[in-house]
Amino acid sequence: MRHYCDVSTTTGAQLHEGRPQPRGALDSFFHITERGSTVGTEVRAGVVTFFAMAYIVLLNPLILGTSPDRDGVVLGIPQVAAATALAAGVMCILFGVVAKYPFGIATGLGINTLVAVTLVGQQGLTWPEAMGLVVIDGIIIVLLAASGFRAAVFNAIPDAMKVAMSVGIGMFIATIGLVDAGFVRRVPDSAMTTVPVQLGTGGSIASWPTFVFIVGLVICGFMVVRQIRGGLFIGIVATTVIAMIVEALTGAGSSADNPEGWNLAVPSLPDSFGGVPDLSIVGNVNLVGAFTHLGVIAASMLVFTLVLANFFDAMGTMTALGRQAGLADEHGVLPEMKRALIVEGLGAVIGGAASSSSNTVYVDSSAGIADGARTGLANVVTGVLFLAAMFFTPLYEIVPIEAAAPVLVIVGALMMMQVGQIDWADFNVAFPAFLTIVTMPLTYSIANGIGVGFIAFTLMALFAGKAKDIHWIMWLVSALFVVYFAQGPIMAALN
Repeated sequence: MRHYCDVSTTTGAQLHEGRPQPRGALDSFFHITERGSTVGTEVRAGVVTFFAMAYIVLLNPLILGTSPDRDGVVLGIPQVAAATALAAGVMCILFGVVAKYPFGIATGLGINTLVAVTLVGQQGLTWPEAMGLVVIDGIIIVLLAASGFRAAVFNAIPDAMKVAMSVGIGMFIATIGLVDAGFVRRVPDSAMTTVPVQLGTGGSIASWPTFVFIVGLVICGFMVVRQIRGGLFIGIVATTVIAMIVEALTGAGSSADNPEGWNLAVPSLPDSFGGVPDLSIVGNVNLVGAFTHLGVIAASMLVFTLVLANFFDAMGTMTALGRQAGLADEHGVLPEMKRALIVEGLGAVIGGAASSSSNTVYVDSSAGIADGARTGLANVVTGVLFLAAMFFTPLYEIVPIEAAAPVLVIVGALMMMQVGQIDWADFNVAFPAFLTIVTMPLTYSIANGIGVGFIAFTLMALFAGKAKDIHWIMWLVSALFVVYFAQGPIMAALN
């Protein structure tokens, strides 16, 4: 039996050897049989990816939809939820049809926080002005990808650092799952302790939602060990049913009312099953307002920050997902990489135009890949579900994040298996790889981990007298990341 969730090191070329001929136009278009998959597997895995990503339709409105801009305008929670689902649906389908990879796309959590807190909150931009910068960011990324520069940067990254990026993202995914489930919690500042996080609440697993997460983790772990097809999908469904039973018996409720309640969605049947989405904020974009309000230099610095974060977040994620799916070659490069990067860059343009913030490739897609997704058909399924979510919002609110989190932890463990490909006996490689791996989960940022790792790799080469062996693009990117990390003092100086 094929190990459906194997984090394979199989190359793209190897996947094509010995496969039966395509069965029909759909199979041929998406290379389903060629990549060792089936239509049923792709559909099921696309559903898994949706449920692993659906929390963004609940979370993004809380970040973007509640704060007024300098004109007192609030985007609104229903409006942002509808726009988030719309942009994610369009981008998932577009990426699946054009790039033909099972990499789900939706609003990036790091970028949306940057837009809400920095651009609108600190810099005083209106929402249309802030989204205008996001659109410009996307246009620049698309141009960089179309020119081949983005792919050139990817090819210049040493193989060891590509592996470190994949492993670091695996650690990041697992951390997200553990934190979202309440298994790991932040210690309140009033505790006066040097320990930043703790196990559960007060050092014990004391809440029903976290208990459900543990049960789900056991179920998903069993599915992986027994190599059951569709095991992660079954795990999410089974854990959701358990969560609904637990909620009915205990009434844990939302964490907004009870710290030990469910983190986002409360697993219970909704009162209604649909409605017409409010898309009134779609298209409210001002491309020049930020430059008028802040000045060309300050606004350009903000665009630079958006570009660098978007550029490497997506690149690191696509590296990890391509390796996990066994679609990349021995150097971690995906076939038709340039086309995939161009389409992904459009995520910022469409996300900004929809007022949902920049859309990017999601690490949570690893859940669908672990359940067998290998082609863009899975992405189309995920996209259709996002579009349906605009009309049937309560349906996906039934699945709590605690039911999807076990899959993220399992996938993180599977991706960690690649760590053996790094030469830990060579400190010049081991040190930057280590920094990349630990920085991603500790700072909740893929771009931060890549930046710290690149700078360290370049410095180690310099110290070892191997500066000439480093590609000039690595020197350029490292210098850009130095500017990126110093953006606080630079922005202060500009103001």
